Amino acid sequence: MTKADIVDVIASATGLTKVETEAVVDGFISTVINALKDGKNIEIRGFGSYKVKIRKGRIARNPRTGEQVIVDEHFVPLFKVSKELKTLLNENLKNIQFPNITLDSPKQ
Repeated sequence: MTKADIVDVIASATGLTKVETEAVVDGFISTVINALKDGKNIEIRGFGSYKVKIRKGRIARNPRTGEQVIVDEHFVPLFKVSKELKTLLNENLKNIQFPNITLDSPKQ
């Protein structure tokens, strides 16, 4: 689903025009981005939470050449799904076959 699809669904459900709905969706996205840029966490009950995590610097390896590469400390955005949403998805999608999704094998 793309942003345009989301705008279409919300516009149909609310009666707002697509232009108005796109402004709301863009406002939401920019609010999330600006909050994360300011180091704030965002929690949307029943949906999930956004936060920024610091990844430590490390020495990595270029897989093509085998050369060592220094990766500096950096920040990464994270999204954690709420327990309610995870439960809802598991209940509703349990018996559906998805051609493009493979189950991950357990890590050992």
